[in-house]
Amino acid sequence: MNSLEHPHTGDALLIEDVQNDFLHGGSLAVPRGDEVVPVLNRYLQIFTTQNLPVYAARDWHPERHCSFRAQGGIWPPHCVAGTRGAEFAAALRLPPSAVIVSKATTAEQEAYSSFQGTDLDQQLRAANIRRLFIGGLATDYCVLNTVRDALRLGYEVLLLIDAIRAVDVRPGDGQRAEEEMISLGAQRITVEDIAA
Repeated sequence: MNSLEHPHTGDALLIEDVQNDFLHGGSLAVPRGDEVVPVLNRYLQIFTTQNLPVYAARDWHPERHCSFRAQGGIWPPHCVAGTRGAEFAAALRLPPSAVIVSKATTAEQEAYSSFQGTDLDQQLRAANIRRLFIGGLATDYCVLNTVRDALRLGYEVLLLIDAIRAVDVRPGDGQRAEEEMISLGAQRITVEDIAA
């Protein structure tokens, strides 16, 4: 299938973790993470205009989640369920019909992929979704792991290259993650490719 083909029936937009704690001023801010919001809004407009489904994934952690440093994890506390930090960015124009996917909701399990410990795959199959447009935060963690799982499960993946940003704990992590996703079969796309 041509990667530049316009979104159509069988496609869905999947937005990863565009939450306050991952944006400027948040407890685990992704460098330049705020830049994805206006670009994702353009994708959202394209999908909602065509009545195509939108899924929005979020970290929805308990207070003592295993990924937090106090529990032996590597991250500061972030996206604790019900807090302002866990809310989606106020400027992100999610439609009322958006399906929210909450992940890593139990204290003892980390879940970088939106498919891990959720019913996302079942929901997508029930909706006859075959192709996923995936963007959001962060390139080298939740986007990477979600794309890996989507491809493993047999979905076509279009990676929204203009709407992802990396944590880059190690310099170059984001670039390496992009290269891995493409090598696994994801196709790069920008909003300009489908906005015409």
